[in-house]
Amino acid sequence: MLLILHPEATPESDDYRDAIAFLDRLSGVDRRVHQVVGTQQTLTEIYLIGDTSSLDAEEIAALAAVERVIRISDDYRILGRHRDNQRATGFEYNGLRFSQDDFHVFAGLCAVDNPKHVDQTLAALAAADLKCTRMGAYKPRTSPYSFQGHGAKCLPYVFELAGKHGIQVIAMEVTHESHIEEIDQCLDRLGRPTGVMLQIGTRNTQNFELLKAIGRQDTYPALLKRGFGISLNESLNAAEYLASEGNSKVVFCLRGMKSGFGAPHRNQVDFAQIPVVKRLTRMPVCIDPSHSVGIRDADPDGLLDLVHATAQGVIAGANMVLVDVHPRPIEALVDGPQALRLEELPQYLADIQLCRETYVRRRTLWQPESNKTQQGA
Repeated sequence: MLLILHPEATPESDDYRDAIAFLDRLSGVDRRVHQVVGTQQTLTEIYLIGDTSSLDAEEIAALAAVERVIRISDDYRILGRHRDNQRATGFEYNGLRFSQDDFHVFAGLCAVDNPKHVDQTLAALAAADLKCTRMGAYKPRTSPYSFQGHGAKCLPYVFELAGKHGIQVIAMEVTHESHIEEIDQCLDRLGRPTGVMLQIGTRNTQNFELLKAIGRQDTYPALLKRGFGISLNESLNAAEYLASEGNSKVVFCLRGMKSGFGAPHRNQVDFAQIPVVKRLTRMPVCIDPSHSVGIRDADPDGLLDLVHATAQGVIAGANMVLVDVHPRPIEALVDGPQALRLEELPQYLADIQLCRETYVRRRTLWQPESNKTQQGA
């Protein structure tokens, strides 16, 4: 059971204290309090965990602090939508809003190779008025002999150059709890010129100790990639691990499923499940077309498969695109063959804009007449 409190019911108010005292008297029920930070106000949600079937929802809803009561399912207790479209989605971080209504492009280097390429890439993003990027410092690889990333050594120049070019959020994969500390200490030393979204790669989707570590900290939001060989339900429950530890600032990323049926693409593109994730949860949904497609092949009209896959995801309502770009893909240390060239970025972004506009128009087309009337009022 979920209780949503009135905005004025703060921990300092009498109504809040009365509600907590009432809940503490309930037998066999534990409570967890979560703060949902919005643009204009902070809301308090209280989750009742245990045997709540016998609780009188009307009695609880009558408490002065409680705005409404929602009965929830076992799965995705915190991140789930629970058939309630009034609940807020998303979060704010470092001056940007991430929700199921917003849209961002995170273009950048799959793996950081040298300061020159980082600078060139971020300059191109700034010229395109992008505020986000992807930069890989820690790279888990299939082969132990492949490049594993520069790690903490590259963090200072990546963060400094991001600040120089006005990049506000960097999606950066971490594979161990110590990487969070390295990122945090480096940002502190530099005066926090930018922000970081901690990326959990597909190989670590069920690394539960890493999920708990990222969930315990509340400084950085998380970008969780779907596991390439597990069900959607299992991956969504991995996201719930983060929220259950306290960090509900989570973006869910579809990146293709490992399957021979996707050939010649690297993975079977799974972007048709964007609306499913948005229906089941309150998380913003990201797509990673680079790692889904994995090649630079084009159709007879000259459009890259990567561009087509991106379009499928954006038109289906994706809130974020994670894409590889590189000044010189031939020199890239990781996944160069799938990277866009910087000179292709303006066309790519223009294509995305067309697709996003189409999605917004599609959404309006299918909205109930009452909603259309309200929006036009």
